[in-house]
Formats: sequence, structure tokens, C-alpha cells
Amino acid sequence: MKLSEMRELLERRGIQLTKSLGQNFLHDGNQLRRIVDSAELTPADKVLEIGPGLGPLTELLLAKAGEVLAIELDGRLVEVLQERFKPLTPSLSPSDGERVSGRTGEGKFELLHADALAFLKREPRDWSGWKLVANLPYSVASPILVELAAGVRAPKMIVATLQLEVAKRLMAQADDDDYGVLTLLVQLDFAPRDWFKIPPECFFPSPDVDSACVILERRAQPLLPEHLRAGFVKIVKRSFSQRRKMMLKLLKADWPKEKLEAVFTGLNISPQERAEKLSLEQFVALTEKLF
Repeated sequence: MKLSEMRELLERRGIQLTKSLGQNFLHDGNQLRRIVDSAELTPADKVLEIGPGLGPLTELLLAKAGEVLAIELDGRLVEVLQERFKPLTPSLSPSDGERVSGRTGEGKFELLHADALAFLKREPRDWSGWKLVANLPYSVASPILVELAAGVRAPKMIVATLQLEVAKRLMAQADDDDYGVLTLLVQLDFAPRDWFKIPPECFFPSPDVDSACVILERRAQPLLPEHLRAGFVKIVKRSFSQRRKMMLKLLKADWPKEKLEAVFTGLNISPQERAEKLSLEQFVALTEKLF
């Protein structure tokens, strides 16, 4: 879908884009193809797309994957997507929002009119056989990824376009400036594989921030058993609650000093260490010892 076609469609329908919904549509064909190629799609793949907008990425996904579920919040754009991809048999599900299912000429297409974050929280389902390929709305990208990426039900791959600063957090390693809570909550289950920048002029309208696409793969083996996940999250959030403070002092709010000192010594972690210095593996080990 070319930029001229986007402009014409929006003008013809009288659609004014809403900044609060993060409506900056990627139109550059080279970047769209690069995103799809990064997902390594086959006809056996099922794809979750969040925030399809006018459907330029959707079109390429349907040509490669066997099934696409697209979730769009803006009802005006849902109408456009319905017309573009001609899904069949409208129906209403009181818990999902409006769902329209059908089959295009190239692949199975399902369109959901809903708030994606609310949907993911309300209806946890098994995404383990799916891939997330999406230009995520920047305002809710981080909570969507945290919600979707946790545990055995997470997608097997995430290929997502995000604000550049969020992408850097997802790809960060210990002692990087961007290393923090988001890094650890996502990397517990996903290994960062690659990323690439996307210039602002590739979007319409051009956003005020830089963008990037990240490629993350679900780990073949979990780093922690599922029953320790809540403990890991508790330790990570407490440890980064004040970045410049020593971890041990912060964790004393939840554990006695003597136990913390013994665990830190056993793991060869300095009692003066700050959270940003600890690797993912050290946070995992700390969780196993404290819980």
C-alpha cells in the first residue's frame, strides 16, 4: 500500500488520525518486506497482528502465513480492513468485542475490534504456536509485550516495530544504559536475536520519535520454573525501584539482611552492587535462592 493510496483512502473516508492511539502507519514497502522476512513465515504459521491500521503489513502477512488474527481498536479502521480483506460472516462476541472471521484468497483472516491490551489481560490463551508480527501502538507497546511474552503460552517469535528507546531496552545487556525492568521481564522468556532502525519518513504521518523493529525468539528451555515467576518479577521491580541505590539495601524491604548477605555471598555478588550490573542469569539465580 503506497503512501499516495493511504492519503487518498483517508481523505475519501474523512478519517482524521488520532495521535493518542499512536496512528503512524508504516508505508515503506522495503521496510514492510524486511519485517515480514524477519518473521520467517511459512503457510503453517499463525500470526497475531496488533494495530493493523490500514492493513499494509496485513496484506504481506496473509501472502506468507496460513492464518492471521488482527486486533484493531479504531472502529473506522476496522471498516477499512473489512472492505480491503473481505472477511465473511460478521458476529458479535460479548467478551471479545466485535469479531469478524473469514478467509481471503491467500490466507485465513480473522479481525477483532477490541483493545488489544485489555483483550490479552481478560482472555489469556495459548499463543505458543503463534508469531507476533506487528507495528505496535507505541503508547501501549511495553505493557502488551510484558503481558504477551510471559510464560509457556507466549508466542514462539516476536517481530515488533516500536519506539527506538523501547527497542533498545528490549535488546539491552547488563550495564547498558537501557538495561532495566522491561529488559528482564521480556528476556526471561525471549532471547533477543536482531533489530534494525526504521526512519520516521517511512511512516505517515512521520512520528516525532525514532523507530526500530526487534526480533525476539522464545527460549527453547525456560530459565525458571513457572512457580518462581512472581518472585522473579518482585525481585526485579524492587531492585530497579531506585536505580542508584545498592540492591541489597532495597531488597531489605522484603528479606532480612542476614539472609540477603548470605545469598549474595554464595552467588559472588558484591553487597554494594546495583541492579544494572547484574545479568539476567544472576537475577534468575537470586530468585532461586531467595524463594
